[in-house]
Amino acid sequence: MGRRTTHAAPEDRTLPLAYDTTWAGEARSAVGYGALLFALLLTVDGLAGTLTDLRAALWLSLGVLLLLVLWPARVSVGRGRLVSRGLFGERTVRTDRLVSVRWSNGVAQRLVLRDADGNRAELDPKVFLANPPLWHVLDTDARTSVDRGLLRCGETALRQMAARIDKETARTVFKVSGID
Repeated sequence: MGRRTTHAAPEDRTLPLAYDTTWAGEARSAVGYGALLFALLLTVDGLAGTLTDLRAALWLSLGVLLLLVLWPARVSVGRGRLVSRGLFGERTVRTDRLVSVRWSNGVAQRLVLRDADGNRAELDPKVFLANPPLWHVLDTDARTSVDRGLLRCGETALRQMAARIDKETARTVFKVSGID
């Protein structure tokens, strides 16, 4: 009889190291808000006695539109890459080859990442605040980009994000331990 040996599987770079743990709750909330808007509009129109099939279709389309606006992107990070899956596609950024990290101006703050291959992803900073492991992997890979001399602009944005996450983490630790 032969000797049985087991070999360690080679490291799979496609497996995520960390992912957004709050995505499912945010997706449920988006569905709930869309359904609630539809139900409220339908109820008000029905009580007013002006409900028609056309108006019901309009209220349904408004509920679906709200769902689409609120639908969160699913974010995961692996070694050297970040993947953001939204309703209209998937965006992958090589985090170990970042050339730019900046804040976008607008109503909702976004962290915009761009890599040396021209790929771009916009992310809600709350994803990193709620998921420190995501931030840890991104920060480690961004430091690799800095060491390689690729990151031309964005060190300030990364420092601001790191300070914000450190502050939130410390606040959470103090809250859990009963120190306010």
